[in-house]
This record gives sequence, C-alpha cells and structure tokens, in this order.
Amino acid sequence: MSTVATLIGRHSPPGDRSGLGVVVILLLLALLAAAVLGSLVSGPTGVGLKVLLAYIAGDMGSLDAQDRIILEAVRLPRTALGLLVGAGLGISGAMMQGLFRNPLADPGIVGVTSGAALAAVCAIVLGGTVLAPLQSLLGDQFLPLMAFAGGLANTLLLYAIATRNGQTSTTALILSGIAIGAMSAAATGLLIVIADDRALRDITFWSLGSLGGATYAKVLAILPFILLVLATLPFVARGLDALVLGDAAAFHMGVPVQRLKRLSILAVAAACGATVAVAGSISFVGIVVPHLLRLAIGPSHRFLLPASAIGGAGLLLLADSIARTIAAPAELPIGIITAILGAPVFLILLLGRNGRAAMEGL
Repeated sequence: MSTVATLIGRHSPPGDRSGLGVVVILLLLALLAAAVLGSLVSGPTGVGLKVLLAYIAGDMGSLDAQDRIILEAVRLPRTALGLLVGAGLGISGAMMQGLFRNPLADPGIVGVTSGAALAAVCAIVLGGTVLAPLQSLLGDQFLPLMAFAGGLANTLLLYAIATRNGQTSTTALILSGIAIGAMSAAATGLLIVIADDRALRDITFWSLGSLGGATYAKVLAILPFILLVLATLPFVARGLDALVLGDAAAFHMGVPVQRLKRLSILAVAAACGATVAVAGSISFVGIVVPHLLRLAIGPSHRFLLPASAIGGAGLLLLADSIARTIAAPAELPIGIITAILGAPVFLILLLGRNGRAAMEGL
C-alpha cells in the first residue's frame, strides 16, 4: 500500500486525490467480492465455501440437489438483490449530499423515502381491492413502480414548492421535505389502521427492511431503475463538483444548474423508490457510506459516486449476512443491523468538526 501511495504521489499534482480514488475503488471492489462470497455461504443451512466453489467450477456432479436449489433459488437472487439495493442507497446518499452541499444530507430529508414508503404501503394494503386492476396489469413491476411513483410525486411537489422564478432554494426543499414527509407518514399510519392481519405482517417486516423472499422477479423489477441511475452518473458528476461553489458560480462555469437538480432528484427518486419497494426502509447506508468515502477520497464525484455504489452494496451484503446468522435459524430485519452498524458511526461523524459544520448548513 505504501508503494502504491508513493507511485500515486509521483504522478499526481499536489492536492490531487484522483490516484487515491482509484486505489480506494479497487479496494472496495475486492471487499465487495468478499462480501458476495460471504453472502452466498451465509445462512442457517450448511451450504459452505466448498460447495460454492464446486458450483462456480461447474462441478455439478459433486453437488447435493438440495445445495444446488438453495444456491440457485435462494442465495443467488438474494445476493443480486442486495447488490442492487445497496448500490442504489449509496448513490442516492452521495447525490443528495452533493446536491445540498452538505455531507449529512439524506434522501429521507426531502421526503423521497416517505413518499415511496406511502405508495408501497398503498400497494400492499389496497393491491387486492381498489388497486387490483393496476396490480394485474403491471404484475411483478406493480410494487416498485408504485414506490417510484410515490417518491417521484413527493419530489416533484417539493420541487414545485421550493422553486421560484426558475431558482430552487435548498432551504425551502429541506423544510418542505420535513413537512411533506410528516404528512406522508400520517397517511401511511391511516392505511396501517385499515390493513388486515396479512398486510400488517408484511408491512411490519417490510418497514424494518429485509432481503428475505428475494426472487429473480424482484431483481428484474429493480434492475431497470438502478441501471437508469447508474447511467446518469457521467452527466451529474462534474455538475455536482461545481455546485460546491454555489448555484451562481456553477452557472457561470457552464453548468445547467436547474437541469442538474432535476436530473439528480429524478435519479434519487428512482433509486429510493425501487429500493424501498423490494427491500423496505433501510437506514444509514445512504448517509454513512458516502460521508466516510468523502473523508477518504475527497469530494470529487467522479470517484465518489461509483465508490458509494460499491461501498453501499458491500455494506448491505455484510449486514444481510449478519442478519441471517446472528440469530439463526431466525432472521433479523436488515434495517436493525444497518442501524446498529451505522448509528454509532453517524454519531461520531456528527460530533466531529465536519459534522458540526454540516449541521450548521442544514
């Protein structure tokens, strides 16, 4: 590592962290590979590393039929879903922090998550009655599309409230987001009151976050949304870097500020809506991962956005592996694990100098 750092220092101008960004991304990819292997071998059943390696090598003759079914029908889709959900949460947090120029910003601040949650609860509670025709029409895409629509509706409402004369006020976005988030939570509570026992069980477990019940259908349902968000990264990275200097300075640097804000908010709504739909509410991944990476590699979104996607995916897979094994054969909601892992880190960051400065900017 020291040799790599020396080489980076020889070829990088003072203050340039691009070489460090590349190294961190490579390290994150290695850690993500380890997290994927850990996810595939974690669980109450005895499918271990030896069985997994035999499956990867194509040695199907040495595999027990039950082990193969567990790998193909349970663990592979669950791991794939964890990768997509974690990447979506990481990117969303990094985009929001860049958009609001605050390293403690989170999609929950502007009501994106609460809007997605409200729409998802509507889908669970009313999917068999009022929304039955729509559910029949959309099939497996019903829940993620509903959640995306809810997150996007809240986002567009906030954007309309906070925009005056073509300029969007960050302060107005945050304050309006708090109010609309509270209204969404109240509406969610009303739906819970009228829900039946089956829907209540689904909502309770879903509200704490879980990758349980992962299927290839859910993976395919969320995949287009995450790919859409990934496709926006090259178009927003430079603009988010310029936005650090303020809206006016970014505009004079040639950045289409309003278009950048619209694209970023749409991408966050897509990612949050999709992740909430398939995995429920999972906290702290979107705020802790980008914040830590920003401290490590600097504010350049060219590296920060992909690193946040990789780091978010790795952290979520680690949390899911812990959730499956810590109380086996029972399974803890993954949101509990991410809160246990993320809350202390968040408090440490919050109490630090950068955290205090970030709070003053909210």
